[in-house]
Amino acid sequence: MKVKLSEGRQFIANVWFLTKSYWQSEARKKAFLLLSTIIILTFAYVYILVLLNKWNNAFYTALQNYETATIFNELLHFSWLAALYIIVAVYSFFLQQMLALNWRKWLTQKYLDEWLSKKTYYRLQMFGSYTDNPDQRISEDVKLFVEMTLQFTVGILKAFCTLVSFVVILWQLSGPLVFNVFTKNIVIPGYLVWIALIYAIIGTTLTHKIGKKLIGLNFVQQKYEANFRFSMMRLRENAESVAFYDGEKHENSVFKKRFSLLLDNFWQIILKQKQLVWLNSGYSQIAIIFPFVVSMPRYLSKQISLGGLMQIATAFGRVQDSLSYFLDMYSSLAQWKSTVDRLVGFGLHMNNVDINAQSELIIKRDLAANKLFVEKVVIDLPNGSVLLQDLNFELPLGRNLLIKGKSGSGKSSLLRTLAGIWPYASGVMVLPPASDMMFVPQKPYLPLGTLKETLLYPSKLNKSDEEIKALLEMCSIGYLANQMKIEADWSHILSVGEQQRLAFVRILIYEPKWLFLDEATSALDEETEEKMYALLAQRLLETTIVSIGHRSTLAKFHIDEIFINREAGTAILHRNF
Repeated sequence: MKVKLSEGRQFIANVWFLTKSYWQSEARKKAFLLLSTIIILTFAYVYILVLLNKWNNAFYTALQNYETATIFNELLHFSWLAALYIIVAVYSFFLQQMLALNWRKWLTQKYLDEWLSKKTYYRLQMFGSYTDNPDQRISEDVKLFVEMTLQFTVGILKAFCTLVSFVVILWQLSGPLVFNVFTKNIVIPGYLVWIALIYAIIGTTLTHKIGKKLIGLNFVQQKYEANFRFSMMRLRENAESVAFYDGEKHENSVFKKRFSLLLDNFWQIILKQKQLVWLNSGYSQIAIIFPFVVSMPRYLSKQISLGGLMQIATAFGRVQDSLSYFLDMYSSLAQWKSTVDRLVGFGLHMNNVDINAQSELIIKRDLAANKLFVEKVVIDLPNGSVLLQDLNFELPLGRNLLIKGKSGSGKSSLLRTLAGIWPYASGVMVLPPASDMMFVPQKPYLPLGTLKETLLYPSKLNKSDEEIKALLEMCSIGYLANQMKIEADWSHILSVGEQQRLAFVRILIYEPKWLFLDEATSALDEETEEKMYALLAQRLLETTIVSIGHRSTLAKFHIDEIFINREAGTAILHRNF
């Protein structure tokens, strides 16, 4: 039994889980080169800060002593240091952005490949119950994760180097603190270092106590933001249906409800951040004057010069800033953790849906593509109940098959099983090669792009405009021939009937050997439907058609029929010899 990790250790493990794949990938050489350069620039940045700290002592001491020549020399010295500081800051930023861009590109592609492989996007949508808004996780969460991981990694390195460098300086400058307790002299060497440490510990502890709830609030906020945005996208995609139903009031109430959840949670975030601002503002303002207060006795007793006082104040500020890094970045840390949790959860859900979707169905491919064979196939619903059982039939090449049955009887589930995308099935199927099979749903998918690109989806075939225009005419949609080069969202421009006719154009372009139609003519009138099927029979002489349909007019285009009985969970094959 594994020991459960603490929340902090689990978070670090999650960050490493998301990070290691990139730094072990084929892109690692360029990534390590950029990171090494960034680290060198970080060391240079800290070294310049140390030089500036020494400059403070020299410059203010010269001011105190009215040393004109030294003052102007130090101003010139400062100019060189400032120029170096600017160069280091610019290139450090530039290289961090370059590394973030490369990393985001790689990680986004990795998530896209995993999301699109093995129909994971479909299985998450149909059978997953945990993942919300995968589009947001791939676009926004990946971007935030990469940027914030680099920001915190470089920030921690910078804070550590600054701490080490300035602790030594502060220890040397602060001297011992001597006081009497019960007639005994107590000596605390480098007392300003200890004061800075105690000051930072108190501030960090209070910040964590106040702001720890921000992690959960930020996690939920991203979900509410995505849900609100998705609800408006859904209205846009279904604008015509909503308009027909006069559903604006209902949609408005849904928007307002989701927006209200978003605002309520955001208000909680504001209240928590208000408390943090109170603490951080007070903490940072006190930190400005604090080193002067604790160092003033040594200055007034002339143990140190004005330059020494300014150097101590600067060194104390650097040490305090380094120790307070997590305090200053607490709000961002909360957002970072919620982003990591969402990405890790997304990856786990994709993995789980892939494991859960591994059915017991055995699919074999007949390379000769001359038959379709189903033996002892059982199709279940996601809840485990049986939809269809003991399916046994053989369909030779050339014998068109019509699948009939009442609505909801399992006709589409049978087609999904034949396509290999329904995971809840068992038995044996011998199918033609996937490249010889084409499935056409009731509502065809029309991707964004030109009309020609839409017709050639999902691949690019070498079809001339003249060939496609001729097919458009055959499918009674020739009036679109002059719009071949126009980019548009065709699924919103064209009616369902027009989209179904475009699907038949696509069929004639690809000329599959096995064609599966899931009520692909439901939006067409009987005359146009008959014309489409007659066109297939005329031009695709070697194609076997498997159709789902309710109309009796389809029977004459098919030789065999399967009738599905939902109550009995059976599918009976009728052959017409």
